[in-house]
Amino acid sequence: MTTYLGACHCGSVKFSINSMITELTTCDCTLCQMRNAVMARVPEQSLKVIEGEKFLTLYQWNTFRAKHYFCSQCGIYVFHRKRAMPDHFGINVFCLKGFDMTSVVVRATDGANMTLVNS
Repeated sequence: MTTYLGACHCGSVKFSINSMITELTTCDCTLCQMRNAVMARVPEQSLKVIEGEKFLTLYQWNTFRAKHYFCSQCGIYVFHRKRAMPDHFGINVFCLKGFDMTSVVVRATDGANMTLVNS
């Protein structure tokens, strides 16, 4: 296992993950397209919020299964509890210190065609 430290832009939210990152994903749902994040999937127990949990803002939409967390101070998306795998988090790899994205395969996921709830 490898431990990575991460933080939002302003440093109010600091976290660590203890996990091997073997694949990154992009998603084409409307939210992921707009935030343009590249994510690493890690098991729930691998993510630890070190500092600033009180600054995390939750955003949910559609089925309300996924839980997207942003820093309330700087607005940066840091991670989300996955809709399709609720025992895993998607981590914004741009928030990880010293992580080399070029060393890992990036796979596109089809979020645009996931079931939408009609309101």
